[in-house]
Amino acid sequence: MAASFGIPPEGETIRALVQERLKQAVAEDGAKVTVDWRDTGQRHLYVIAMPVSMLYFNPDTHRVRAQRTLDPDRDRLLNEQPWSEEGQEYLRYLLTRDPKDPSKTDPDYTTLLDELEEFGQRDPGIISPNGILVDGNTRCAALRELGREHIRVGVLPEDTGRADINRVELSLQLRRDKRRDYSYLNRLIAVEEELAAGRKQEDVARQFNIKLPTLQRDRWVYELIRDAIDRSRTEEGASLRLVDFEDHQEKLRELARDYAKLAASDPDAAERLKESRLAMVVLNLPKTTLRLAEPDFYERFLEKRLPDSLRPDTEETVESVGIPGLDDVVIPDDAADVKAVRSLTDKLLKADAARRAPDKAPSEEITAANAVFAAAEDVFKTATALAGRDFQLRKRRIAVPERVTDAAEYIDQCAAEFAEAKAKRALDEDAFDDALITLRESLARLAKQAGRTFTSPGDGMDWLLNATKDR
Repeated sequence: MAASFGIPPEGETIRALVQERLKQAVAEDGAKVTVDWRDTGQRHLYVIAMPVSMLYFNPDTHRVRAQRTLDPDRDRLLNEQPWSEEGQEYLRYLLTRDPKDPSKTDPDYTTLLDELEEFGQRDPGIISPNGILVDGNTRCAALRELGREHIRVGVLPEDTGRADINRVELSLQLRRDKRRDYSYLNRLIAVEEELAAGRKQEDVARQFNIKLPTLQRDRWVYELIRDAIDRSRTEEGASLRLVDFEDHQEKLRELARDYAKLAASDPDAAERLKESRLAMVVLNLPKTTLRLAEPDFYERFLEKRLPDSLRPDTEETVESVGIPGLDDVVIPDDAADVKAVRSLTDKLLKADAARRAPDKAPSEEITAANAVFAAAEDVFKTATALAGRDFQLRKRRIAVPERVTDAAEYIDQCAAEFAEAKAKRALDEDAFDDALITLRESLARLAKQAGRTFTSPGDGMDWLLNATKDR
């Protein structure tokens, strides 16, 4: 976000043209567009036509906030010189990119180009009095690419400030109309900014049309991502970026749910689960594969197979951590098994950061990072295959008793309905007798299979065998 929003270089010139055209729109009682304004209700803004070349992309727009981290140098320049030609060009470029893969053109942007070319601009954008695009940044970029000279825009009031611009943009985005949705991470950033401004979680959840537990899970995910970025930082200054996590929304949301359930009863197990699955996110494994990583995944399937390059550097020990100034207060350190799996995840985070920033690391470090990544992919491929077979085996073991339990519940329900049918004299005795014969034959087949399996039957098996003996 720009450190000082300020007025664009041509801001006063733009303001003069805006005022001139607004006078004409008022005189003609022209078209209007409606926005929510400062929690005081709606404001109806006159729509005017402005040259697309005069307007400025909004440096604060939430549409590309996460994607700005794609190029830290250009992002820094955008913060320092938001109205410069280079900064504005960076914004234009990001507005046209696919949020999940900025190396590609966004399919939604291509669709927008086609619609504008065929039908022209249907909905007006919104600008500040000095020409900052509040709504319609992407439309303006598309109109420029098509060679169109003007864009229709509503104009915010004279006293519009930076906070007004951000609030209007957000309120328009959340109207659930045909606007392109913010990407997942850009929504997370917008939520954090609203909360940082002092708004209550309940109000923000209502504003974003989500439930409070969903907002809280998303905040946990955002904090997890920020922590992962910090942990990925190498000695040369390379690190992962917000945009690198854009394509992992469902994986991270599912991790947040599973972590919260487990943390209530076993915090260490929850940490082991989190670290194992975060490592799998870094390796870009499918969501269905991540589900195989349970709290004991590292100990059962990974630890013995890790090459030296992926093992913890030193043996971890559990210690107590003191708090400066409070000599009698200590906090237990993380368990050794938590430290071990976290060490593995840290290695993968740093290796991934180095691989993604070849300009910030020497060639030998890039080679080493690629080797670490390749080794991890091999180990996780084997480990998840074993975990998958283990899951299927446990599923089969559980399936048979669950089937019997389900059958018992159906029979309990049948007993209740039998009594009701008998009381109402609505029981079909012949049909009931036929159904019991079918049940007897089914139990006989089950007893035959079970009798071959158990050499020392328990009480239940003993009952089944005796109940199905030929009389």
